[in-house]
Amino acid sequence: MRMYLISDNIDTQVGLRLAGIEGCVVHEPEAARAEIDKAIKNPEIGILVFTEKAGALVKDYLDDLKLRLHTPLIIEIPDRHGSRDIAQSINRMVQESIGLRL
Repeated sequence: MRMYLISDNIDTQVGLRLAGIEGCVVHEPEAARAEIDKAIKNPEIGILVFTEKAGALVKDYLDDLKLRLHTPLIIEIPDRHGSRDIAQSINRMVQESIGLRL
């Protein structure tokens, strides 16, 4: 199983590449969707990693995939510009998927 990164900046992509994680840099929603579609069709990719800004480009599409797909696992990581409230994001996902408010 491999990991694949979709980032909005070259610094994160280079850093994770040094750790052995391949990836790409996107700045437009269409490019992000194309990379996602390519990654989910590859059976070797088990974890799809996004920086926050790259994930924000296609937030609704990612949320849908998180609910429908068993693999790859889709996760967001904070980027160099800081972090948003991940707990709030998880709570929203639980509420949307099963209707339970935490």
